[in-house]
Amino acid sequence: MSEKCPCCSGKEYSLCCQPFLNGQANPSSAEQLMRSRYTAYVEKDAAWLAQTWHSSKRVADLETLLSESFAGTEWLGLNVTRCNHGSHENEAFVTFFARYLEKGRTSAIYECSRFLREDQRWYYVDGTTPELGRNDRCPCGADKKYKKCCG
Repeated sequence: MSEKCPCCSGKEYSLCCQPFLNGQANPSSAEQLMRSRYTAYVEKDAAWLAQTWHSSKRVADLETLLSESFAGTEWLGLNVTRCNHGSHENEAFVTFFARYLEKGRTSAIYECSRFLREDQRWYYVDGTTPELGRNDRCPCGADKKYKKCCG
């Protein structure tokens, strides 16, 4: 039995994101790809991150830049808050909240990521920060208002 997957799905790593990172399978949904990309950050797998970035947004030396960004960052948890279909069957959006520790400070990324499917494979395109009111439920997954939690 393997350890729990870093993507916080509650599944075993060997049955969740590991087959994607090992190249044994491709994610069948945008949410699976997003979770595998989070796991790639935890595992410091720049190759998976680079190959799952949409070609229209990929920059030169992306894998090197990603590898350099890993130093000093510890990922603490992921909460997927919403998955939506896009304007066509090959577009999807996944909203998530990911916490991390960097230089002794806890921070978070709250993003609505856009994914496109081409040739039966999902790719990360870009993301935006959703609006969040002080009285909204905190996207970290705690059952508190944002202003009393991470806000």
